[in-house]
Amino acid sequence: MLDTHARKHVQPVVNKTADLLLKFGFTADGVTISALFIGMSSGLFIYLEQPVWALIALWFSGYLDVVDGTMARKTKSSSWGTLLDISFDRLVEISVILGLAFRFPESMWALLLLSASIIVGMTVFLTVGALSEKQSEKSFYYQAGLAERTEGFILFSLMIVFSMYLTLFTLLFLAVQLITIFQRMAEARRILQ
Repeated sequence: MLDTHARKHVQPVVNKTADLLLKFGFTADGVTISALFIGMSSGLFIYLEQPVWALIALWFSGYLDVVDGTMARKTKSSSWGTLLDISFDRLVEISVILGLAFRFPESMWALLLLSASIIVGMTVFLTVGALSEKQSEKSFYYQAGLAERTEGFILFSLMIVFSMYLTLFTLLFLAVQLITIFQRMAEARRILQ
């Protein structure tokens, strides 16, 4: 929801960052790979009880994830870059979930349910994107929903900072994911029938 509606407010800063990185010879795929390693370090920081570093790594990787897409649109974007971007986003999420699960095993059951909901949510998202004839500025049709990347990062941040309520925030994230799945399925039915 925030990605879809608030992007216009941060896009000028993203454009400047993308232009600067392109000027210094960085590629969109290179930034995507950097975002992966920075983002995956978040899970390690969680496990090592370094929540501030975990948050910095998570949000910086998220910012680079926005910048790489802008860089790709300013240059010749490729389907390979899209595949890397989407796959690496999931690896960052998995890293955060694993870091939390190993650090707080009492919440592992809720984190497992959250992981399952992310798998189902991404399956719906990608399938609708592949089957839809609608176009967007991205490589495929991008379905908006209650839980987009920014909402996920906000919920992950709450889970990291307020770890004493990890199970509660994980179940909240699960509920948001389920609402998003139902939103996207309802839209898919309208689009694909």
